[in-house]
Amino acid sequence: MRIAVSGTHSVGKSTFVWDFIKAHPDYIREEEPYRALRDFYPIQFGKDATNFCNGLQLYYNLSRVQHYIKPSDNVIFDRCPIDYIAYSMYAARYGQTDMTDAFVESLIEPIRESLHHIDLIVFVSINEKHLVDIEDDGIRPIDPSYRREIDEDLKRIYFKHLFSIMPEKDRPKMIELWGHVKIESKS
Repeated sequence: MRIAVSGTHSVGKSTFVWDFIKAHPDYIREEEPYRALRDFYPIQFGKDATNFCNGLQLYYNLSRVQHYIKPSDNVIFDRCPIDYIAYSMYAARYGQTDMTDAFVESLIEPIRESLHHIDLIVFVSINEKHLVDIEDDGIRPIDPSYRREIDEDLKRIYFKHLFSIMPEKDRPKMIELWGHVKIESKS
């Protein structure tokens, strides 16, 4: 099964992925694109994100997704291609870089096509009953309004069908998680 973990930053996606790998060692873990690329490219976030920054991460993510073409491939991605729509929407909304609504719209079709290679999207969302603190690790953004806006945009994409991103056929299943989740290993 090909699983993509989606969500805003600092909600527990990577923790979930690592816990999943511990419980399912037969799965391959695909690193979050930012972490895979940060030593080679000056990637900016938030209002400073550019077409290059988000495009680079997205197309890296798409290349990894397209690497696993068989439904029998056991892989979990620490980021879903859909996430880059929300992050690009944020940068376009504030207009401080070359990010525009036209760029955001240019991402839709390649992302829609990539979803044929994903069987399950695990959306880790913000939920008021089970808040997850923002971790200040010196890398991730710590602005709570930025994190919330991305979460709200992802909820609009997933639940209000903004951009109608899901393909008509061969669409991935989706589940939403929040809070502290414990994964048990299969015995």
